[in-house]
Amino acid sequence: MKKALLVGLTFIACLAFWACSQQSKQETKQPSAPSQPSGSGSVVEKDPDLKDIVSADAKIEKLAGGFTFTEGPVWIKEGGGFLLFSDIPNNAIMKWTPEGKVSTFRKPSGYTGPPAPAGSFIGSNGLTLDKEGRLIICEHGDHRVTRLEKDGKLTVLADRFQGKRLNSPNDAVYKSDGSLYFTDPPYGLIDEKAKELAFQGIYRISPKGKLQLLNKELTRPNGLAFSPDEKILYVSNSDPDKKIWMAYNVSADGNLTQGRLFFDVTQEKEEGLPDGMKVDTQGNLYCTGPGGVWIFSSQGKHLGTIKPPEVPANCHWGESDAKTLFMTARTGLYRIRLNIPGIRP
Repeated sequence: MKKALLVGLTFIACLAFWACSQQSKQETKQPSAPSQPSGSGSVVEKDPDLKDIVSADAKIEKLAGGFTFTEGPVWIKEGGGFLLFSDIPNNAIMKWTPEGKVSTFRKPSGYTGPPAPAGSFIGSNGLTLDKEGRLIICEHGDHRVTRLEKDGKLTVLADRFQGKRLNSPNDAVYKSDGSLYFTDPPYGLIDEKAKELAFQGIYRISPKGKLQLLNKELTRPNGLAFSPDEKILYVSNSDPDKKIWMAYNVSADGNLTQGRLFFDVTQEKEEGLPDGMKVDTQGNLYCTGPGGVWIFSSQGKHLGTIKPPEVPANCHWGESDAKTLFMTARTGLYRIRLNIPGIRP
């Protein structure tokens, strides 16, 4: 009797222990938070407002690589959509499709002269679209801004100012009235000593085709973008000794007035200079610079930086909702999904 009672108590104790252990296992197997998706690079938050722009699970994706120096991305809506971008030393405009295919869209893209030294920045740089969807090309080596017509022919929009050859048009943006603004630093000159202009200008081509010099004060004017209301033109200066972004008021006749410092990164030690930039529909700026794409509020507050593995030189909004930011970064092409749509041609 005592033996039977002992066996029974032992069985009950074992049963209780088994039940407790199962409950403990169930508690430790509660669903965990989804893991962060794998990606390339990182996003550095400088201000809590960045969360309104970049979700916590946003990732930087590498789409293609093996280029020489990528620049000037622009999204083309035709045929389901695709991205064009420049590979400058390769003197080519490349095409990337959502299926992941990369092909050569146009070569030569910015230089048609005799053979240039290897590595020369002679090809196309900035690309944009006019109201009719025609491709506008900043041609480094041929010192001009051109328009690619629907039949494949090129129309020269600007190649000289007051009879002197332009340096190497770098980046361009249209205003809604049909005027084209572009910058002209010397980066595409094979021999900078041969430059014909004594300055680096910011220009405007009027809707009637007249070329107008707006500003010649910056040492290396580069990327440029309008605020959503087009009352401000932002311009980057890619001088290693003066790494800044400027803001200018745009007058009714298209001139630039009241130039002022928007942000200064001259003391930043990371690789990269103020370069290409874009603006979203809420007026936030996305400026390629030291270490990545610097995101600013319209008031000049640094919200954070998107840092792909390679330093980006330019960026552009793509896909149907314009919420994907494509980044051309040295030898690679990258993208990241954001929460606010961007302004694009």
